[in-house]
Amino acid sequence: MKRILDPLDERIIAELRLNARAAHAELAAKVNLSRNAVRQRIERLERDGAIQGYTVRTGEGGQASSNINAVIFVYRYDRMRGAEVLQALRAMPEVQQCDVMSGEFDLMLRVGGGESGAGAQGLEGDICVAGGGEHGDVVCVVVGGLGTQPA
Repeated sequence: MKRILDPLDERIIAELRLNARAAHAELAAKVNLSRNAVRQRIERLERDGAIQGYTVRTGEGGQASSNINAVIFVYRYDRMRGAEVLQALRAMPEVQQCDVMSGEFDLMLRVGGGESGAGAQGLEGDICVAGGGEHGDVVCVVVGGLGTQPA
């Protein structure tokens, strides 16, 4: 059964948004309730779906790496679509998906991983010359920002 949040529930949620690790006793003092009343309200809010989880935000250097998720469209001047090209692209650890296309572009790649956008230029060159042949043009469309994927 979905309940409407009362002002105390809203204050508890606001405090948890500021510090999700706040102790029940600390929250109780801020919202003028007993520790046990705060615990019961938080349990009810979790059960009813008003609180769906807790998260961690990291600062600089707090992440092992930032993920870049993007779709890359590739036009190869030689229009080479042989198995060796696909094999070379699929062997790259950043390439999660590689599909042949018809139309203006030859390939569509879904890439992820890497530590920063600076590595994308090196990846671009690797993509264009994969499997031999001439260079090509790469159009990159970022579909996920920097950071980790939601859990």
